[in-house]
Amino acid sequence: MAEAVISAPSLGAAKSKLFPSAEAALQGIVADGQTLAVGGFGLCGIPEALIVALRDSGVTGLTAISNNAGVDGFGLGLLLETRQIRKMISSYVGENKEFERQYLAGELELEFNPQGTLAERLRAGGAGIPAFFTRTGYGTIVAEGKETRQFDDGHHYVLETALKADVALVKAWKADKAGNLVFRKTARNFNPACAMAGMVCVAEVEQVVEIGDIDPDHVHLPGIYVDRIVHNPNPEKRIEQRTVRMAGDK
Repeated sequence: MAEAVISAPSLGAAKSKLFPSAEAALQGIVADGQTLAVGGFGLCGIPEALIVALRDSGVTGLTAISNNAGVDGFGLGLLLETRQIRKMISSYVGENKEFERQYLAGELELEFNPQGTLAERLRAGGAGIPAFFTRTGYGTIVAEGKETRQFDDGHHYVLETALKADVALVKAWKADKAGNLVFRKTARNFNPACAMAGMVCVAEVEQVVEIGDIDPDHVHLPGIYVDRIVHNPNPEKRIEQRTVRMAGDK
C-alpha cells in the first residue's frame, strides 16, 4: 500500500470539509500506486463523480478494493478503460467485458473474495483487527496459500487478513458540514466499511445540511471517519441491467 500524500490530522485542521468539486476534493491526496477502497454494490451507491475525477487525475498503478468492477463505460469501468487500475480486490466482476479481457490476457491482477469475506476484511481494517478466521472458502481455491486451522467445534477455518486503503471514496445521501453521513436504503452497502478502512475518506453526497440538522440517532457514519465532502446533487444513478415490460403485461 502506497504512503498517503497527506495525513488525516492535516485535513482535520482545514476550515471546512466541504470542497467545491470532485476534482478539488481529490487534489493532494491521490497518487500513483495507491490502494483505494471504493463504495458501492454494482452501480448502486457508487461515488460516480469522484470516480470520474479520479480518472481525470491521471494517477496510475492503482489497487481498487470494491465489491464490483463497475460496468463498461461507467463506474470503475472508466478506470479500467484508461488502464489506471493495476489490481482489483473484489467479489463480483461478471458485468465488465473489459475487465474480463484484461484479466484473461494477464494485464490485470485479481484478488477474488467471497462477498461476506470482503465485507469483513474491510470492517476489520477499519476496526484495527489485523486478521480473522472464517469457514468460508475452506477447501477451495480461495484458501490456497493461506493459513488454516481446526478449532474445538471440529470445523476448519481460513485466516483472512484485514484490508486498509490509502484513500476511501464513498457515496452517501446526506451529510452535515462535520461529515456525519446518512445513507439511503441499499445504497449504504459497502460504503461505511470502505470509509472506515481508508486512511483518508472523501464522501460524495446528494444533500449537505448544517451541523445539528441530522438527528444523532439517524447518523449512519460519524464524521470522524470523513475528511472531505463533495456535493453532487444530481447523480446519474445508472441502472446496471434495465428491464422493462409493456404496459398491461403481467
